[in-house]
Formats: sequence, structure tokens, C-alpha cells
Amino acid sequence: MTTPGTPPPPAAPQGSGPATPFQTLLRAQRVWDVELPAFDPAGAPADPLSLFHTWFAEAVAAGQAEPHTMGIATVAEDGGPDVRTVMLHDADGRGWHFASHASSRKGRQLAARPEAALHFYWASQGRQIRIRGRVAAAPHAESLADLHARSTGALAAALVGRQSEHLSSSEELARASAAAWDRAQAEPDADAPTWTLYVLEPREAEFFQGDERRRHVRLRYRRGGAGNGATAAEWTRELLWP
Repeated sequence: MTTPGTPPPPAAPQGSGPATPFQTLLRAQRVWDVELPAFDPAGAPADPLSLFHTWFAEAVAAGQAEPHTMGIATVAEDGGPDVRTVMLHDADGRGWHFASHASSRKGRQLAARPEAALHFYWASQGRQIRIRGRVAAAPHAESLADLHARSTGALAAALVGRQSEHLSSSEELARASAAAWDRAQAEPDADAPTWTLYVLEPREAEFFQGDERRRHVRLRYRRGGAGNGATAAEWTRELLWP
């Protein structure tokens, strides 16, 4: 995990001459200009979902912008990684929920290899969460119910469809979007055949709490565990060096 922290003052790289304008700008940036919360892993709950719910509520209370957005990494067609930002739809006993078109690039990747990694970063508290596991598609009725519970704009975007396909012009998108908005407003229960709710069932979750003196806390949960007597439904916890 890349460790955030306050960078050193701008300086020229050794043997490479003066710093470039971008290097100067980059090194002038600061992070964690707020008081960071303490985190005692000894008091952490037995399962990662409970801790996630607590940290999410604390991120919202701290004013974190868009705490419900997350990075999701999948396995691309060439075997390499692929990543993008999506919205969290729920986190419950089944797992972490998100949605997309089954026909999209990420949908095709998940169909070919149904596993993914999620990443949350909440700068307001110097916290990161990483989650890995297998992904399953929910039944279409559940996917639609989730979609219809969201905004008209979300339904319109789903009705546009064709996610990840080649777009010939911005005018074509404008026409399709306008038609989709009209339909979403006229038919709030409209079907979006390829829209799919996905659920990631975690097998590993890591919680990172930043520390100003770089004594970061990393607590990892793992489902079950070889040789420790835990069943597949149980979680084991361990600290990691930062």
C-alpha cells in the first residue's frame, strides 16, 4: 500500500539538475493537514463489516467528500489489472455492492474472472480500506430494485447503456441521453436489461490508519486461515508493518 504523508521540501533530484515545474508543484503538496484520529486495533470488532460501517459514519461526520466512491480493480482481458472509480450501493452481510452494465468492460471482465479488489481513501481522517474477494451478480429483479431506488439521473444513465462502446460523436451521446431522460421521467420503473448489481464477498480486508509520525496502523482481516483452527465463516486479524 502506498503510504500517504507530508512530502519533503522541493529539491532537485540528485544528478539530474534543477527540479522540473511539475516536480516543484508535486512536492509542494501537503496531506493530512488535519488532526488524525487514533485507532486502537485491540478494540476492533471481530468482523470487517462492523468496522467499515463505523469508519464510514466517521468519514461522513468528518466532512469527507463523496465517501461512498471507491476504486475497483478487475482483471483485464490481457491478464493485467484494470481500475476505475464506482459508487458503493451497500455493504451488508453478503458483501460490498456496486453496479454496472453486464455488457460493459468491467462487466465482461467480471464474467470472465469474477474477482475484484476495492479501495476507499478518506483523506479527512488519513484512512484507507482495501477489500478483496469474489464477485457475484445479483438476480435481475434485485438489480432493478436497486436501480429504481436511486435517482432519475441514475436510471437515465442506465437506460443509455452502451457503456464502454465506441462513441462516434458527442452529439450522438447528447441525443441518446436526452431520450433516456425523457423515458426515465415518463417510466420510473423502466427496465434496463443489462444493468447488474454485483456483490463482492470479501475474503480479505485491510484497514489503514495514518499517523503523523509514520507509525501507521494496518489491521488486516482474513476469512478463515490455514492452520489456525478458524472456519471459512470466521475472520482472523493481524497487524502489518506500515
